[in-house]
Amino acid sequence: MPDFSYEEPKLTTGRNYPIHLLLFVATLLTTTWAGAIWTGISPSMTSRAGFIAALKTGVPFSLSLLAFLSVHEFGHFFATVKHRISATLPYYIPLPPLPFFMSIGTLGAVIRIKEPIRSRQALFDIGAAGPLAGFTVALALLIYGFLHLPPAEYIYSIHPEYRSMGSIPAAPTGTLYLGKNLLFIMLEKIIQPKGLPPMYELYHYPFLFAGWLACFVTALNLLPVGQLDGGHVIYAMFGSEGHRKISKFFLACITIIGAPSFIIGLLELINPALVFPVPELLLRWSWPGWIIWAFILRRFLGTKHPQAGSDRPLSPGRMIAGWACIAVFILTFTPVPFAIS
Repeated sequence: MPDFSYEEPKLTTGRNYPIHLLLFVATLLTTTWAGAIWTGISPSMTSRAGFIAALKTGVPFSLSLLAFLSVHEFGHFFATVKHRISATLPYYIPLPPLPFFMSIGTLGAVIRIKEPIRSRQALFDIGAAGPLAGFTVALALLIYGFLHLPPAEYIYSIHPEYRSMGSIPAAPTGTLYLGKNLLFIMLEKIIQPKGLPPMYELYHYPFLFAGWLACFVTALNLLPVGQLDGGHVIYAMFGSEGHRKISKFFLACITIIGAPSFIIGLLELINPALVFPVPELLLRWSWPGWIIWAFILRRFLGTKHPQAGSDRPLSPGRMIAGWACIAVFILTFTPVPFAIS
């Protein structure tokens, strides 16, 4: 996602390639490390050979995730080049896996726009290019993952206890599982893969997990709020008044989705002995993280969009691309991305 905050031009215009390269290499290492952990083989420093062998298991996840992030950010970058707007190359953000934090090895990547964008056409192109480009990688990863599922022996090598059970059991209480978006469901129905794992084991499958994460990040970026990519697209398509109404509507939507589970979780934290007669179906469609995300959008990222150029409508081609962004958002949005059984 590009940072559209304005930065005064500096006297030196050369790119700081060593910094970009160093951050990329560091992120490659941390995502590979995280990928090995998610796959189920945590690298140990007991021996050099064992550490390297374990680390290699994280390479498919790492390369898949970095391919998505790179294509997304360079989509933004090349759009700035097209409109002759000064911008940096992507800054990758490494995040070492921590024992108390479900790290995927990175906080993403960002480019920095160095001058104001003075036309809605340029704003639209820059905002839409990243999600549309990144979506192609997410789609490819999911299709490849569905078509190249490993044999059953793979999951038994990670969970030997499943072998004695004869199959993968139902999710034990307290197990983390991932929610399905519309794209995942559609591909599952069309391809009908054999040996598809349950969603609480999906993170052991690097291509499917990376594809799922790519969809999740794409949907977050395409939320039509503030100065997210989706906010830029909606502003360019429907103007400031349309952006204001749609932004408020979606903030209300994610707040409503997140409220039931957030309130119940907060009350249970205050008094674990309390029992609340809440319908299971209601909680199944509620994720407390949306409350946190709504707060971040309101407090830190902002929900308004600054004026960018005239109110001249976009061309028909750009409007079609804008509706394509909306379709991608619908396909990749997951009401409950994470849940505990």
